[in-house]
Amino acid sequence: MSMPMAASTTIVTGEEEKKVSVSRHSFRQPTICYEGEILDRLLSAIKREIATARKSDISLPEKFWLKQQFSVGVNEVTRVLERMPPIPANERSSLSLKMHSTRLQVILIASDCHPRLLTKHVESLASSKKVPVVFVKDKKRGSLRLGELVKLKTAIAIGVKDKGNKFNQFISTEILHKLE
Repeated sequence: MSMPMAASTTIVTGEEEKKVSVSRHSFRQPTICYEGEILDRLLSAIKREIATARKSDISLPEKFWLKQQFSVGVNEVTRVLERMPPIPANERSSLSLKMHSTRLQVILIASDCHPRLLTKHVESLASSKKVPVVFVKDKKRGSLRLGELVKLKTAIAIGVKDKGNKFNQFISTEILHKLE
């Protein structure tokens, strides 16, 4: 029987960052939710980094390159998570050198997904594999905003694959440091 454990949720809005303690009956990782002006800046920065990384590696067509960098959609993110062996949180930094299998660095989920059950299993699976989950909250446009990142109309979930490149370093500094 699991004991209730307080998990923190960080909500990042336009002007401030609030830490909210939430009591849950499971051992979940802290989550982060971006919204407002901060979300706009983050998504713009991610788009710029994707464009920069893409320009430095033009050997593949864009669609294939995006497929190598991201897992797009709930089914594909779930598949990659299920194939990942669990690892301790302190070993997350040098995954590319240690593992040959595909690993996810972070998962972005649109919070406007209805019914919520479509993505609920991704959160618990990510928690068991020690992969942080970031919620994109933008009224009814979260899935549209995520889709823009990977040149699709909509995307409910995007997993960033850990390839050990400059884009992964950017994700570490801009997103993952907020979870610590």
